[in-house]
Amino acid sequence: MAHKKWKVAKQIYCDHAGCNVSLEYQVILPAEILPDQPARIIAHRCSKGMQCSQLTKPTCVWSGTNPNYDPFQA
Repeated sequence: MAHKKWKVAKQIYCDHAGCNVSLEYQVILPAEILPDQPARIIAHRCSKGMQCSQLTKPTCVWSGTNPNYDPFQA
């Protein structure tokens, strides 16, 4: 059976949250019977996304409220 797991992509300082946040992604890991299958990324999130979503203005793609703005894009 396949497994879902959250993994940390990187930790970075967020000016909007005012602290360090973890940028995470969710992957589906293949079952043991299909070990040659690569893991698939199905979602991403920020560790402070819930707090940012409660603010009055849209924040960023990582919190899920503003898909047009990624503050960590280099």
